[in-house]
Amino acid sequence: MNGPAPNSKYPVKRFPQITFIKNFNTNPNIEIGEYTYYDDPDDPENFFRNILYHFDFIGDRLEIGKFCAIARGTHFIMNGANHAMDGFSSYPFFIFGAGWEHTAPEKLPYKGDTIIGSDVWIGHDATIMPGVKIGHGAVVAAKAVVTSDVEPYSVVAGNPAKEIRRRFAPEVVEELLQIRWWEWDIEKITRNLEAITGADPQALRSAE
Repeated sequence: MNGPAPNSKYPVKRFPQITFIKNFNTNPNIEIGEYTYYDDPDDPENFFRNILYHFDFIGDRLEIGKFCAIARGTHFIMNGANHAMDGFSSYPFFIFGAGWEHTAPEKLPYKGDTIIGSDVWIGHDATIMPGVKIGHGAVVAAKAVVTSDVEPYSVVAGNPAKEIRRRFAPEVVEELLQIRWWEWDIEKITRNLEAITGADPQALRSAE
């Protein structure tokens, strides 16, 4: 056996609160890798309600890698939440029309796509702001508000989120980013689970 089927919606029979969210996605501006799961005892099928202000006419993307663990209450704030602030008022008069539409700004603030790497753990009630890049292997603590990019294999916490430590030494991180085990075929991953879940670089390096 090589683990749960990646096309399964509910991969853990005794815990239906866990879903492989790739299999619920219908939005072309959202990309989610295999085996990434969302854990929500109340409404696990509706992960996408947590992606806020994501409007087609803006065109920004949310990309989430493989083997990520996303806890209940995680919110992704997309670029549609931004208001222009260079005038005296940030109120969006133009969206109401009825004679106000001519005040539409030529360009709204845009932070770019939101990119979450692979093997990222996002804790309960975390908030990811527009255009943030979170590196592979990072950990986002519960209730963190991530307003800037997160380095691979770092742990961030707080509001705004700040790095509190690196998970491994720089040379180990560099090697992990070169090995990129999450891109292996699932048979190789299965054969080498002890190396992946352990902390012996040599074991991972010699995986076959």
